[in-house]
Amino acid sequence: MINSITKYLKKTKGENLKKHSINFEENKSLDPKNISQIGLWTGVDLDGTLACYDRMLPYNKIGEPVPSMLALVKDLINNGIRVKIFTARAQDPEQRPIILKWLIDNGLPELEITNIKDYNMQWLLDDRCIQVERNTGRLIFKD
Repeated sequence: MINSITKYLKKTKGENLKKHSINFEENKSLDPKNISQIGLWTGVDLDGTLACYDRMLPYNKIGEPVPSMLALVKDLINNGIRVKIFTARAQDPEQRPIILKWLIDNGLPELEITNIKDYNMQWLLDDRCIQVERNTGRLIFKD
């Protein structure tokens, strides 16, 4: 398993420079008409995914936006996808206004902020995740 994780980490180098997109035509589960009716949402991690993460930054500061992820989140919202900021910072109530200000400063609406998964979470975009095939435990690596 360590070799699989190492392989995955090597593949992700430079990922923040790539343009990410979602093909809404092919993925019918992302049809905004369906999502709005059943409450599905996509979680987007903040530090290290939507914003650059630097351990040297004070806890009350959020890094610069990752351009490709910022564009992807805006595309999701513009296509009717419900997006929540999914971050460990949500456990600290003092972080909420800091996060909301960062979102607004970077051209995003005041999105919901959480650190809790529920049955309506469809996806999670996170720098620390490794996808696992449902009900098998098999790690999924996309080339």
